[in-house]
Amino acid sequence: TNSEILSGWMKSTAQEQGITQEQAEQQFLKTARPTTLINRFATTEEVANMVVYACSEQASATTGAALRVDGGVVRSIA
Repeated sequence: TNSEILSGWMKSTAQEQGITQEQAEQQFLKTARPTTLINRFATTEEVANMVVYACSEQASATTGAALRVDGGVVRSIA
């Protein structure tokens, strides 16, 4: 299979910008997406869970998929 895992913003993204995760979440959700399904960034563990699934036998029929782990905050895949 050949699929992609597309993570949205995570805690590490905030650290790279030199701000706290809470500040990054508030800023992003306020300006880019005021409504989101989970109303927070995905955690590293949640992204890792998708990787585990994608590498497992349970995903054997999943191929050519763009698996988003972003809580609904990514507007599009470009």
